[in-house]
Formats: sequence, C-alpha cells, structure tokens
Amino acid sequence: MDQKELIAGCIRGDRDCQMELFTQYSGKLLAVCARYTRHRMEAEDMVQDAFIKIFKNLEKFEGKGSFEGWMRRIAINTALKNYNKNSFKKEKIGLHDYQDNAIDPEVVAALHTEELMKVVSGLPDGYRVVFNLYVVEGFSHREIAERLEIKESTSRSQLVKARKMLQSRITQIMRILV
Repeated sequence: MDQKELIAGCIRGDRDCQMELFTQYSGKLLAVCARYTRHRMEAEDMVQDAFIKIFKNLEKFEGKGSFEGWMRRIAINTALKNYNKNSFKKEKIGLHDYQDNAIDPEVVAALHTEELMKVVSGLPDGYRVVFNLYVVEGFSHREIAERLEIKESTSRSQLVKARKMLQSRITQIMRILV
C-alpha cells in the first residue's frame, strides 16, 4: 500500500491503515519527541498526542512537501506545548557574559551519534530544547522565542551556553578516550 492509499484509509477511519501509519512512523516521531524531555514515558505520551492530532488533521495535509515532515512538525509542536506546560521556570541569561564558542567539528566527528545524543540530553532543559530547535530542527531564534514564549535574546544566550557546555563535555569525553 503506498502512502496516498494509507492516508486515504486513515481518513476513512480504517483501523488497519491507522495502525500501519503508526507502526511506520512512531519510532521516528519518538526520536523527535525524546529530544524535548528526559523521560521516555513522557516522550511516548507526546507521540500519542501527536498521532491524535495527525489523525484529526489528515484531511488538511495537501500533499505539498513531505508527509513525514508534516508529521514531524506536529510532533515538534506537541513536544513544545508539553515543554511550555511543564516548564516551571524559564532561565534568563544575559548574552553579554558568553561568547559563541563553536564546537570543534573534528572532535564531534570522533564521537558516535549515540554518544552525542547522550551529551545533548544531559543539557539543562532550556538549553537542550533551544539547541535541538536551532541546530537539529533548523528553527530561527525568532521562531524559537515565539514557540517557547521567551525573548529572542534568551534563545540566543541559551544556545551559546548550550554550545559552551557541549564543548566542555565533549572535550572531557575525548580526554578519557585518548
């Protein structure tokens, strides 16, 4: 069954098609949601919520662009809504205290993706979310500020701080490995 048939079946309410869609994409969406929480069960709940929204809005998918990209966007928005709801305090950091320390690409290349994801997941919540949105998802600081209800300068400073922390942690790992 191709993607168009699968989508049409889901729109008709065909449970087999809905299960197939969930089976095909739940793992990918779980990976997306897991970047925005430290708890697997919470990420799984976000995926469930995202699929509810996906199924309710399938008729709105116009076939323009990637279907997977459309679903990713829903999952990201669901994760951000969850983050905003559960964020008890938002860190306010001044930009003037930090310089933009880029992470050395050679150091990063020496680490495996799994190790890098562990390092990123160890960042404080605000830094991790901003880092993922900016670096992984490609959002602008303006978009991040709107979605997280923070100032653009806060988004920038949290990204700088996240990069600084990542540089430090990756350097420590490399010293251990060498």
